[in-house]
Amino acid sequence: MNFLVISDAPILYKKGIYEGYAPYIKEMNIWLDSVNQVTFVCPTSYKKALLTAPFNRQDINVKSLRRLEFNSFFVALISILILPYQAIVLWSAMRKADHIHLRAPGNLCLLACVVQVLFPNKKKTAKYAGNWDPLSKQPLAYRLQQRILSSTTLTKNIQVLVYGEWENSTSNITPFFTASYYLEEIDSFKKRSFNKPLRAIFAGTMGSNKRPFETVQLIHKLRKAGLDIVLEMFGDGPQMEDIKWYRKENGLLDYVILRGNQPANAVKEAYKRSDLVILLSKSEGWPKVIAEGMFWGAIPIVTQVSCVPWMLDNGSRGILVKDPDKIKTTQLIKQLEDSASLPKMSNAATQWSRQYTMDTFTAQIKELL
Repeated sequence: MNFLVISDAPILYKKGIYEGYAPYIKEMNIWLDSVNQVTFVCPTSYKKALLTAPFNRQDINVKSLRRLEFNSFFVALISILILPYQAIVLWSAMRKADHIHLRAPGNLCLLACVVQVLFPNKKKTAKYAGNWDPLSKQPLAYRLQQRILSSTTLTKNIQVLVYGEWENSTSNITPFFTASYYLEEIDSFKKRSFNKPLRAIFAGTMGSNKRPFETVQLIHKLRKAGLDIVLEMFGDGPQMEDIKWYRKENGLLDYVILRGNQPANAVKEAYKRSDLVILLSKSEGWPKVIAEGMFWGAIPIVTQVSCVPWMLDNGSRGILVKDPDKIKTTQLIKQLEDSASLPKMSNAATQWSRQYTMDTFTAQIKELL
């Protein structure tokens, strides 16, 4: 099988080795285990710092295309001028492929969504890693990709993998969930006592979308209101210095512990000892951190975005937050001190998340190919 992957995610060539963004590579390694040939059409450079990992296999073909960007007049003009060339490259690659795999959303993927209409008989899959919620606010480019991929008139012979289950979906749409752990990693479930201090975890990029600073502010408010709680934070990013300043100024050095970037196994051990996993994101596709925390029994406190209400069964498997700026501290503390409901919520979270292991994830990918 000649497997074609079209993605805005860059593949970098360093010291004779192909590598890319680590979580993306981890998933793509599973797809590539079941194909003979693979071709990537994608950018091959990236200016910002990136957590990278190598592909398991290095016999891949890479066709480099410039990133399509529209954040300034000059850059947008270049992107418009090269559109015909990029469309021809995509058409040529699709013509030679046995299976076309699109990684959405992204500007290059939007162009690929248009070109793939010319190949109704080719087998296709698309992984939509963003928020599929039809009622959410989305950039126009994302909306166009959703409409083209959903349309059974424009897009034939495809399974579009989206996070969550949504009403009024077409036959093109298939619910899909990214896993992190294998069955063999599952320990016997240990019920938490939820004794004080409560242990919370934040894991992710220290950027504005994940709201790490607001997470620290929440811990501060809860402590001021009398709740004994400690937060461990894993990750790094532009808000790290502000967080360091805030915890020092507000006497939180012993209650907000900054771990920085750590290996996956270290984060897994932190999940196991945590009572809560907090993620107050502005937007999400599949909040992997929440699913991972639930896998080990940590109760999520998470904003009501994307498929999160479905993941949490509208609140029976965790605590939903509509607006992080309007959290009622007294009400939240009441929930966190309910010794009867917390173990039930933790158990429900664990049972749900453990349906989605790397074993089931791998089996689902093989069925799609």
